[in-house]
Amino acid sequence: MAAAPATITGQAQTYDVATSRHVVLASLLAWLLDACDFFIVLFTLDDVARSFHVSLQSILLAPTLTLLTRPIGAFLCGHAADRYGRKPVMIATIIVYSAIEILSAFAPNLAIFLLLRTLFGVALGGEWGVGTSLIMESIPPSWRGTASGILQAGYPAGYLLASLVFLLLPFVGWRGLFILGGSALLAAVYIWLRVPESPEWLRRRHDQSARATKPPSLWFIVRNNAALCVFAITLMAAFNFMSHGSQDLYPKIFLGLERHLPHPSITLIVVLYNIAAIVGGLFFGVLSQKISRQYSIALAAFLTLPFLPLWALSHSPFWLAVGAVCIQFCVQGAWGVVPAYLSELSPASVRATFPGLAYQCGNLIAASNALLQTALATWFGTGLAPAMMLTVGTAATVVLTLILLNARLYGRYRPIQ
Repeated sequence: MAAAPATITGQAQTYDVATSRHVVLASLLAWLLDACDFFIVLFTLDDVARSFHVSLQSILLAPTLTLLTRPIGAFLCGHAADRYGRKPVMIATIIVYSAIEILSAFAPNLAIFLLLRTLFGVALGGEWGVGTSLIMESIPPSWRGTASGILQAGYPAGYLLASLVFLLLPFVGWRGLFILGGSALLAAVYIWLRVPESPEWLRRRHDQSARATKPPSLWFIVRNNAALCVFAITLMAAFNFMSHGSQDLYPKIFLGLERHLPHPSITLIVVLYNIAAIVGGLFFGVLSQKISRQYSIALAAFLTLPFLPLWALSHSPFWLAVGAVCIQFCVQGAWGVVPAYLSELSPASVRATFPGLAYQCGNLIAASNALLQTALATWFGTGLAPAMMLTVGTAATVVLTLILLNARLYGRYRPIQ
């Protein structure tokens, strides 16, 4: 006689354990491969520039355009997922960004390549919010902190995967790497076969059909919760300054050009701090189930501050590695709580739209990070170290302040009404 499937009961709802695991794995896989595709572009910018016979400055428009269109994707894909369901939009988003990645490999010139990377940003921006809503609505509440850490660990894991795939560059060229990036289609197949629609979305749609009512619009939510929307976007801008400020210029510019480390040492440090980022996201995600989302984020942001001098002012490879590991453990540890935190702030009717849009609008504001840090470095005249410390330290302080202020004003959670 076959054993009954394991279940968990929470908040008057029963969750199938096997199904919940499939949802977590599928969302992680989608975000990991999404991040991998993005980093493949960053790693091959100079190769693409040589192929199109243009300057590196010209090709740098590609990641910039990708970042600029991410909020558009967050709104369009999130709105579609709130209306038509998480699963079909998730599958469509993965198919689109995988197809664009493959098409980018066959771009005949710079203009077509930039157009494709612009469209890629739409799909990239849409995937995170839809995946977050699917996972948080499909698992037991007691799993949310852990699942949040697992989901957000997909970003540094994608960075690591892209680093490994990049080793194939001499054999397949940059176009071959882009074609390999299209293997993210496998995540869409997995979701189609093994992941059901969000039970909460199905229940809400059934209730609305029974009452013959329409869900409130995003504009209605924003208009009636303006202060909280500003809070979420400001918080995510600080989060993105904290993340990009500690990563974007650190390997090539700071470690390579300013600290003069050899390429193998830089690669080892990058691998180590990405492993630390994955562990940090998982640690603080699990911790958030015990001490609340707010205090877990606040602790991670606070612990970032004393490690800044070790991270930026060290000169030996050993202490630079130790500082980078500590910083990324804390920075990405705070990020590990973000999916659960934003989902629990969001109203059910726009849960696929609100978290992703807040995240991507904050990311859009933080897109100036590299320019800001280089400008500060020039102004100080002492290299990147003080600029990086000031950027990351200020961002961590803002995150800490906003999180504690929100916790003081609204308690453990303050869902939007």
